[in-house]
Amino acid sequence: MTALTPEQLIAFRRDLHRHPELSHQESRTAAKVAEALRAAGLTPATGIAGHGVVATLEGDHPGPTLLFRADMDALPITEESRHGYESCNPGVMHACGHDVHTTVGVGVASLLASRRADLHGRIKFVFQPAEEAAPPPGQVIGAELMVREGVLESPAVDAAFALHVMPLLEAGKIGCTGGAVWAGSDIFDIHLTGSMAHGAYPHEGIDPIVAAAAVIQALQSLVARETDAREAAVVSVCRITAGTAYNIIPDRAHLQGTIRTLSTAVRERLLARFNELVKSVASAYGCTAEIALVQGAHVTTNNPTLERLFAERIGGLATVPFKPQMGAEDFSAFARRVPAAFLFLGVRNEERGIVHMIHTPRFDVEESVIPTAVQSMSEALLATARDWATIAPQLS
Repeated sequence: MTALTPEQLIAFRRDLHRHPELSHQESRTAAKVAEALRAAGLTPATGIAGHGVVATLEGDHPGPTLLFRADMDALPITEESRHGYESCNPGVMHACGHDVHTTVGVGVASLLASRRADLHGRIKFVFQPAEEAAPPPGQVIGAELMVREGVLESPAVDAAFALHVMPLLEAGKIGCTGGAVWAGSDIFDIHLTGSMAHGAYPHEGIDPIVAAAAVIQALQSLVARETDAREAAVVSVCRITAGTAYNIIPDRAHLQGTIRTLSTAVRERLLARFNELVKSVASAYGCTAEIALVQGAHVTTNNPTLERLFAERIGGLATVPFKPQMGAEDFSAFARRVPAAFLFLGVRNEERGIVHMIHTPRFDVEESVIPTAVQSMSEALLATARDWATIAPQLS
């Protein structure tokens, strides 16, 4: 059995890029992944947490169970680049590099399947759906749902690993944060209720738009004046809807946005003050406020020791310090249950104009890093599994 060649890896990534699928719709992607895993001699389980795919590779030697995760879903963005493998699905694009993550996962599975004789323990390959989606109130999706469906069990996972493309890093580099990696994410809905009036007679009503403007302004003080400047936090109102005509003061205004934090303590304090501030400001303007908060991903935090020891075993890519990001990642569902290391894969190439950030319509990657990442992650997983007896006691 032979591993996928660099040319095959690039072709696989381009196929996924041409056919992106939104969260909860990753059926074709999952089928391609399962097909590739079977070709590598693995027996994938499908339909996990929706369209998730899981396959376990058993090595020839006793050892730990390590998990390697790749996400598969795309974003509702219209691609603007014309590089010959642009999206064929209008309004849908792999603008966050999940096509690369999936390709690296398939490549590592293929390579390690050809090297079972060198593998201690086993590697559980997890291809996850719905990383980009926000969970409906009271529901879980994506990584959290995979955990609840038993992905960390049978056999029990000892440590989890993942990587994410990063256009802020030059191609050929791996970024390590040494702790927090991605922010925790909370989604808020605020409904402000006043009373309707003619725009020429505002004193006859209670204007929720004015109250909304005051709430937006007041919320900025939660970070600017109530959060330690040495702590990271973001409160962003990203959508406001109100009104039906130019001369009617509406009776309701609706605000939506997100809260991002890099520590649980900061998050809890912000949420408590968020509710208090919104209700008091709304009341000061004569309105009532209804607030709904939905927790998204928890803070993704690496085990610093595991991250360092894993990075030391990476070859072919230069490891460099990298700052935590205020985006969110539901890999936290794994990282808060088992020791984990989440790394950033540099994909920037200024000479070729590959500089655009994730979640933008011109995002792309330097594809030459894909075979190198496959080789490097494979070697690091092999070495970590081999040395697990000495690594495990060092993890707190």
